Amino acid sequence: MMIPKHQAVFRAPPVRTPSTRSVDGPLLGNGDMTVAMGGGSGQLRFHLGKNDLWRLQHGNGNACPVPFGQLILACHGMEGASYTITQDLHFARTSGLFEDMDGALRLDGYVAATTNLLVIELQRTGEPLTIEVGLHVAEGRGSECETGGADGVLWGRRAFLEDVDIPSGAAAAFTVLGAGLDDAGALVLEPEKPAIVVLAMGSLFKSASYLEETIARVSAAASPSALAELRKAHEAWWQAYWEKSYIRIGDPVIERQYYVSLYGLACCSRDPEFPPAIFGWTTSDTPDWNGDYHLNYNHQAPFYGLARANRLEQADPHDAPLLDFLDRGRWHCRSIFGFAGVVYPVGIGPKGIETTYGIELEDLGAVKRVEHGCFLLGQRTNAAYGIVNMASRYYTTYDAAYAARIFPYVLEVATFWENYLTWEPTGGRFIIENDSCHESSGPDMNACLSLALVRTTLQLAIELCRALGGYMRRCDQWSHILEHLSGFSTQVREGKKVFRYCEQGTEWREDNTIGIQHIFPAGQVHLDSDPDLLQTARNTIEVMQRWQNSNGANSFLPAAVRVGYDPQTILSELRMYAENTWPNGFQAGNPHAIENWSTVPNTLNEMLCMDHTGIIRVFSVWPRDHDAGFRRIRCRGAFLVSSELKDGDVRFVEFVSEKGQLCTLENPWPGATIRVCRDGAEAETLSGTRIRLTTRAGESIRLCRDQDRGEAETR
Repeated sequence: MMIPKHQAVFRAPPVRTPSTRSVDGPLLGNGDMTVAMGGGSGQLRFHLGKNDLWRLQHGNGNACPVPFGQLILACHGMEGASYTITQDLHFARTSGLFEDMDGALRLDGYVAATTNLLVIELQRTGEPLTIEVGLHVAEGRGSECETGGADGVLWGRRAFLEDVDIPSGAAAAFTVLGAGLDDAGALVLEPEKPAIVVLAMGSLFKSASYLEETIARVSAAASPSALAELRKAHEAWWQAYWEKSYIRIGDPVIERQYYVSLYGLACCSRDPEFPPAIFGWTTSDTPDWNGDYHLNYNHQAPFYGLARANRLEQADPHDAPLLDFLDRGRWHCRSIFGFAGVVYPVGIGPKGIETTYGIELEDLGAVKRVEHGCFLLGQRTNAAYGIVNMASRYYTTYDAAYAARIFPYVLEVATFWENYLTWEPTGGRFIIENDSCHESSGPDMNACLSLALVRTTLQLAIELCRALGGYMRRCDQWSHILEHLSGFSTQVREGKKVFRYCEQGTEWREDNTIGIQHIFPAGQVHLDSDPDLLQTARNTIEVMQRWQNSNGANSFLPAAVRVGYDPQTILSELRMYAENTWPNGFQAGNPHAIENWSTVPNTLNEMLCMDHTGIIRVFSVWPRDHDAGFRRIRCRGAFLVSSELKDGDVRFVEFVSEKGQLCTLENPWPGATIRVCRDGAEAETLSGTRIRLTTRAGESIRLCRDQDRGEAETR
């Protein structure tokens, strides 16, 4: 099965100046350096950003990610020209064709995957074209800015060094090959004589001499041989990225959204210390919501499913701001509640910065929206919400180094809930009181999502203790809590038993998808759940019908898969979702940008290969008459699984065992005997509803029906 290749196509008028919210034009990047195209055909603007360029000062309105500035190509006489911009997702190249009465301008550009360089090749047909090339450095927010140039290299710097808690800064430098700039910064682009703009970026967090190193980098790259090597390395990186895992389902609309989402996440998430903020690409000094890491789902959502998609390099940055905030989280917990553990506000930044500290808001009835300066909106679950992606990452890799890295965080979150829960003697259970299920929804009791996140936290804490050793007495207490934690409340709506949002307090809401997030991402209702609980979950999906919810599609669609909802309906809604996106993959009408890039990849991977309870199920929530295949979806137990469905029949199941764990597979050929090949050699045959295989680390295993022996050998 070949890796599918897809494109994103932009036509006039989408290339316009980005807003304080999301960007609807072409996006480029390498996970550290980001570029968003805007402007118009007469003045192309490449908005330049670095994930680690923030104004870093505690306090509401004091901290946010900021843009560096813009590389501007002013094309004289081409105002209003028609154009098409095409992005080749496979090799992450952006091509533009701009046509006017006097000829055409062709653009081919990319942000190098292996170093912070933007390369833009310009070619002209027809009459010569004058292009002014300039670097605009953003000003304001107390930044220090300067520009300069020498020896054909122009540069700029923006830094925040005064009146901040942590200094930051970034630099950019560019040169032009093939056509010299005059004193006004203009070049004349002659027909069939290309010019190449090469721009480098660097930052203070990466080097104290970041300006000098940025200038040196652009100078070193400014030769045909250097650019040829750069492009070769760039394409090799992207080829390897797509080979990590991929799918084919025969629906080009859904497939394109699958790949454009993974493309976008590769472009904005690779810096291990600075994950992308809420918009991914920052183009304004005053982004909405401080442009921060919003912890009551927005920060977590883009990373849903990245571990299962085998994109660990893109998944891992999620954790950095959560780990960096531990000391401040402990301080908040002691100050507000008087006991050990951590409390996290709604909004944080990198390096332990609190973006919403000290915000002044009136209380809403019995709900304190701000407690000890901490912006909580009555919710106690912000830190626990950070566990869901950590759990997926650990269970699908069993990576000991990763376990050690996240354990302090998981331990502190578990400690908070151990101290916060209330024992109810009459019911013989633990309850959660005074905890809003929605922002400022009231002093709710036993919110479904909160109960589920507590379970997720304690389950992971126990797993990590067993893997790392120690804290066994704590494990006993956590197990006791899990055994006696309150269950989910129910009610009847539209004649069906469905979940009640909270046991006391909020009963139901007509917005968002909080009412199913105990299913996904918290993962506490699934195909192995009690049948009555599972039916309640399906009823809730049926009654809510929040498939296209702008905040919650990223949780609603995979939740429907987790409980085995009708796959035809899920695919139909997924296609409708994919049709309601801009060419860059952002959901139309959703102001939160990158959070919904998880929706299609995560939902499809769950449909094709489910593993949540440690039992691998291939095509279990997939229409049997719809051919499909997938390669290297990462599953619980550190297995990389591949399979193919054709003409209603599962042709094979293959997997690589990274850690030598016991593998449990739901038999995809009910009633048939399974033939096992290990590392290419015939091994045992197995039968039963669920197949259990011992494995060795690094072992490759292929399964097929025993009766398919001859057919498999001839294929």
